Amino acid sequence: METVAAEWTMPPDGAAGGRARRRGGAWGAGLLFLGVSVVVGCRVAGVDGVTPVPQLLAFLPWLLVPAGFGLLIAVLSRWWFGAVWALALLGLLAWFIEPYGKSTEPGGAPLVSFRVMTSNVEFGHATDALVAAVRRERPDIVFVQECEFTCDGKLKKALGGEYPHRAARVAGGSEGSVVLSRFPLDPAEEVAGTMAMPGAVADVRGHAVRLQLAHPMPPLPGRTDRWRRELGELRDFAAEDRRTPLVVAGDFNASQDHAAFRRILDTGLQDAARLAGHDRTVSWPARTAPAFGVQIDHVLLSADFSVRAARFLDLADTDHRALVTDLTLHQRR
Repeated sequence: METVAAEWTMPPDGAAGGRARRRGGAWGAGLLFLGVSVVVGCRVAGVDGVTPVPQLLAFLPWLLVPAGFGLLIAVLSRWWFGAVWALALLGLLAWFIEPYGKSTEPGGAPLVSFRVMTSNVEFGHATDALVAAVRRERPDIVFVQECEFTCDGKLKKALGGEYPHRAARVAGGSEGSVVLSRFPLDPAEEVAGTMAMPGAVADVRGHAVRLQLAHPMPPLPGRTDRWRRELGELRDFAAEDRRTPLVVAGDFNASQDHAAFRRILDTGLQDAARLAGHDRTVSWPARTAPAFGVQIDHVLLSADFSVRAARFLDLADTDHRALVTDLTLHQRR
């Protein structure tokens, strides 16, 4: 009788296997939630953390995928605490996907309109494609990053007649940058960085506009302190002089989900793409855009400007999409 009773109370193999699978599913979902929670926690705290958090923050909206998959596993595993955890993460992610920063229209009368383009030509490889795009789009001011010696020579030869004014610091590899302009330029101090970030003051049909190219270091593993410091230099520059209308354009190597970039917006600058309804349009990497990626190429504006249009362009031979914006400068009240 004892043997029969023992056999009667043993759970069937199928039930034990089901519990084991549910435990395994709960562990897997928990690991997913833990990783997502670290990144979301840094976003909530307003910090960029250490590697790999800054790199993952750039793709914050895409964390909806592991969080959603984890929710499915938690439900199938009947792990109800995990399901609540997943819903909390999904809610926070949905909240942070919303555009960050001010979105206001200037109240003064319009003074002058002009077009701005920014493009990272990836070590100069996309110079020919940029020249073709400039001739097609006819911007008034062009910000060019990663323009090395060959790139600079091609731009002078192909566009020097149409863009006689320039602010440049030409260097090898990714370090060179150029600002081309149809309008006269007065020299202005550069923002310090590993890669060149030249600036100038443009005379836009009688109105002074401060131009600043942005190209801080990317958040490479082991170099995130330098990335933060150079974004901080751009933030300090933007906060210094509010008397002159300001355009800061280039490859920021940062998105609105990075605290260091949001601090630049907190100085009062507005993102032109956001004002035109393209706040999450992908600019990098170009080969997976627009389906997957992040927006790290920006045109930031002081409150003196309104944006009539913004669009991203695919150029051959570069991992960045170019950004074209149509701006209107308004009179200050």
